[in-house]
Amino acid sequence: MNPRFTAPALRAQVARILEHAGSLPREAEQVADNLVLANLSGHDSHGVGMVPRYVDAVLEGGLKPNAALSVQLDTGPLLTLDGQRGYGQVIGEQALQMGIERARQYGTCTVALGNSHHLGRIGQFAEMATAAGLVSIHFVNVLSRPVVAAWQGGDGRFGTNPCCIGIPLRDAPPFVLDFATSRVAQGKMRVAHNQGKTVASGLLIDEHGAPTQNPGVVVVPQPGGGYGALMPFGEHKGYGLAVACELLGGALTGGGTWHQAADARKAVLNGMLTQLIDPVRLGTQAHFEAQAAAFVDWLRQSPPAPGTEGVQLAGEPERTTRAERLRDGIELDATTWQEIVAAAHKVGAPVHSD
Repeated sequence: MNPRFTAPALRAQVARILEHAGSLPREAEQVADNLVLANLSGHDSHGVGMVPRYVDAVLEGGLKPNAALSVQLDTGPLLTLDGQRGYGQVIGEQALQMGIERARQYGTCTVALGNSHHLGRIGQFAEMATAAGLVSIHFVNVLSRPVVAAWQGGDGRFGTNPCCIGIPLRDAPPFVLDFATSRVAQGKMRVAHNQGKTVASGLLIDEHGAPTQNPGVVVVPQPGGGYGALMPFGEHKGYGLAVACELLGGALTGGGTWHQAADARKAVLNGMLTQLIDPVRLGTQAHFEAQAAAFVDWLRQSPPAPGTEGVQLAGEPERTTRAERLRDGIELDATTWQEIVAAAHKVGAPVHSD
C-alpha cells in the first residue's frame, strides 16, 4: 500500500531533510511549503518527489542553500536579478515580490531572473501576482539534461520550458494558465516510471528516435547509454513557444541557453522573464473587470460536451484537487517515498512515515 500523508506532516518531513542538507529553518520551511502545495494542487511532478534531486544537487555543489538574490540592474520598472543558484522556491518568490512592488509603483515591471535553481511550479508566482491584482506573464527555460525534442528532431535539445499567464478576475478566483511546452512534464514521467506505468502514445521517443510508451526513457539511462525525449505539444506551435521560452527566459534574462552535450549533474537551473501589468495604472480596470466577467459567463453557458463535466477555467482543477487532498491526504507511490527516505539518510535526517 502506498503511504499517505497529511500536508502538515509531509511539510515537516521535507523541511527536516532540507535543514539537514544545509538550509536555515525558514528556507527549509518555505521550500517545503512550495513543494507540498504542488502536490496538493495535483502537480506531483513538481512536488516532494523533487527532494532527492535537490539533495543530490546540494551535495554536488550545484544548488546553494541560503543563497541571496543579487540585483544586477534596477531602473524601477526594469529589474535584472541573479539567483546565485539558490532554491528557486525562495529566489523566485523574492523576485516576484520585488516585481509586484515596482508594478504597483510604475504600473508595470519587467523582471529578468537568471541563474536560479529549479523554480518549481510557476503557477505559484502567477497566484502571487493575481492576489496583488496584477496580470503576469512568465517565460521560463531549463538548464539541465535536455529532455524535449525539437519538432521533427530525433533527440532532446531543450527542457520542458514552461509558460504561465495569471489574470485576476473580479469576485472570482484568478485565471492561472501554467503549462510545460512539452506534451507532458518531465516530472510526470518520473512519477509514471516510479509507479511502473506506461503512458499514452505520442508523448515520447526512445534513444533511437522511435515512438515509445515507456516513461523510463527520459528517467533512467537506456541500454545504449543515452536517453529518449519528450515531444513538444502542438507540433510546430508548441515547439515554437518552447524556443521562445529558451530565448526569452534564458538568453534575454542573462541566465543562458542550453547548447552543450548532456551531463549527469543533478542541478536544474531556470531563467524566467516575467512581465507584470497593473490594470488600474493602465487605465482599463473597470472595462477589464466587466469584459472579463462577461466573457467568463459566456464560456460557462456552453453546454457540457458528452462525457465531460463542462467548461472549466485554468486554475479550477488545481483548486478542486487541493480541497480533496487537504481532506484526504497526499498519497505518494512507494518508490518515490523510498527515494525520499534514501535522500534523508544521505544527510542524516530523521524520517517519520506518518
